[in-house]
Amino acid sequence: MCILISIAVCLYSLAVLLASPFNEKARLWSSGRKRLLERLAKAVDDDDHPVWIHSASLGEYEQARPIIEKIKKERPDTKILATFFSPSGYEIRKNDPLPDYVFYLPIDTVRNARRFLRIVHPSMAIFIKYEFWYNYMIELRSNNIPFYYVSAIFRPNQYFFKPYGRWFVNRLRGASRIFVQNDESARLLDGVGIRQVEVCGDTRFDRVAAIAEQSAPVEMAEKFKGQSNLIVAGSTWGPDEALLAQLLPQLNGYKLLVAPHEISRKEDVMRTFAGFKTIAYSEIQHQDLGEYDVLVVDTIGLLNKLYKYSTLSYVGGAFKTGLHNILEAAVYGVPLFFGPQYSHFNEAVMLVQKGGAFPVNNAGDMWQVVQQFENDPDAYARVCAVCREYVAANVGACERIYQQIFMCV
Repeated sequence: MCILISIAVCLYSLAVLLASPFNEKARLWSSGRKRLLERLAKAVDDDDHPVWIHSASLGEYEQARPIIEKIKKERPDTKILATFFSPSGYEIRKNDPLPDYVFYLPIDTVRNARRFLRIVHPSMAIFIKYEFWYNYMIELRSNNIPFYYVSAIFRPNQYFFKPYGRWFVNRLRGASRIFVQNDESARLLDGVGIRQVEVCGDTRFDRVAAIAEQSAPVEMAEKFKGQSNLIVAGSTWGPDEALLAQLLPQLNGYKLLVAPHEISRKEDVMRTFAGFKTIAYSEIQHQDLGEYDVLVVDTIGLLNKLYKYSTLSYVGGAFKTGLHNILEAAVYGVPLFFGPQYSHFNEAVMLVQKGGAFPVNNAGDMWQVVQQFENDPDAYARVCAVCREYVAANVGACERIYQQIFMCV
């Protein structure tokens, strides 16, 4: 099975390489792995024995970050190696000063996994959420290196719980501990004989709470909002922006701040809102922002600070690509909106059930909820409280996980 996994991964790498002349992400994925193990060998000292923390992309790294911060605070001499699968994580965080080393993860072949562990000599490995790499799990187990899953979440339709996926369950059994987000995940794992499981929640709650607490004012957002109501729409894609463009003319006293998930789409976003007085963040200079209806944020790193200015928040991705991080908005205690495809996102399901978030299929759906808020300010206040209290009640996963992992180290 190890060989079959390796062949499949190599075929995937070949496909990415062939696509790289035509796709920026594919190019970064391939070029970032050139001589990767050689660069790792030069960077990591034999005596470091770092804690290796692996995230697929940027969103998972936000879950890893509270753990890294905790380790650095409590054990400042401990080295941290952060690895990424995706360019969208690595390229944004490759210069992050918090970890000691930041690299791509070599593709999951038997040879790579063995060489990686010989070079890095990690004291332990921590995988975030979904990163199930078969050959790495085997080699970690063979070398008696403890490995953990943090903020993991499991669903009945995953291959682990199908007859054809039982061969992978044995790899999961090798984990020292699996820290899951909810009771359902624990029940599913128990059903296949995996019992080294703790329900600890999601470390993203700790991360967004810390960001909200430390967030400094954003002058640009304050000037743009003025005395108006503001919709902050984050991580949007085309269908999200089309919905908001249809909604905005129906709203009185509202402005829109939109931060697309990929800033390379700036021109498409500007065209979508061409019927409004629209300006891009990169073009502000000395403009009077109070005169504009729509502000397109074509830079990275601001979104989690901008949600605090919102009257309503809209989070993109739930029409096609996958819902993005709603906790960055929920922490500020404002009603949340997103598209209809959210069932795979536990925090979205919970907030919809509690009445703090509203899935919408079109502009009309969102308009109906906004009208309810305008007619009943108390209803708006109750929804705000639901979001704020939901985040506050779930902070603390990082501390619980840290104690479980390091109490005996």
